[in-house]
Amino acid sequence: MSAATVENTAPMKAGNRIPLTRLISVELRKSYDTLAGRWLLIAIGAITATAVLIFFLTADSSDRTYGNFAGVTASPQAILLPVLGVLLITSEWSQRTALVTFTLAPNRGRVLISKIVAALILGVAAVLIANVFASIFTVIGGASDPWGSGSEVLEYGFAKFGLFQLIQIMWGVGFGLLLLNSAAAIVAFFAVPMVISIVSDLWSAMEDIGPWVDLGTSSQMLFDSDGMSSAEWQHLVVGVLIWLGIPIVIGTMRLFRSEVK
Repeated sequence: MSAATVENTAPMKAGNRIPLTRLISVELRKSYDTLAGRWLLIAIGAITATAVLIFFLTADSSDRTYGNFAGVTASPQAILLPVLGVLLITSEWSQRTALVTFTLAPNRGRVLISKIVAALILGVAAVLIANVFASIFTVIGGASDPWGSGSEVLEYGFAKFGLFQLIQIMWGVGFGLLLLNSAAAIVAFFAVPMVISIVSDLWSAMEDIGPWVDLGTSSQMLFDSDGMSSAEWQHLVVGVLIWLGIPIVIGTMRLFRSEVK
């Protein structure tokens, strides 16, 4: 009786790493795969349309301008986009799928980049949706000068409005990275800036510091019809560094050092 022989086989070669574009598409799909994410995206579109419709029904015809319609969409999106940014970052930890994610894509830096790019893409999409609604209602609004100058449309409709919304969604990304927990990050995002804003208004010692640390107020100045002064731009930049830069840096360090379970 002869023993069976096993042929020698060459070891399997590791496949190429997952392309970044595929990681980004996966992160975009995650934004609507879950029930919460799907309804959040629907809510962003529906509330944006509702806000524009309410303004259209209640405003005088002279106020139904493109700039006003675009501005009306800023508030509801500024509330919901940060929540979307938080969920994009914390989805693995909230659903306990981090081990699967980082086993399939071990390079945590590439996973993080794909999440940030996905957040920016969704932010740009929200800006485009808001501008579509604003444009439609501007056409039927009946204002004597609905569009203003072409530069005004580009400046307020796309440049400043787009910058404002990208700041909001990246603000949520920063809190999500810092805490890696959906509920805690969402609560902290709304509570901490609110407390700082109240303290800066009530405490005289904070009057000079407040504009530098209150990103909510400094980012709203993007919609000032008179334009922003150099000091206001400085306030905005410092606020972005404090509320986006610091949480993202600390959160990235935590992401790279944390144990995946």
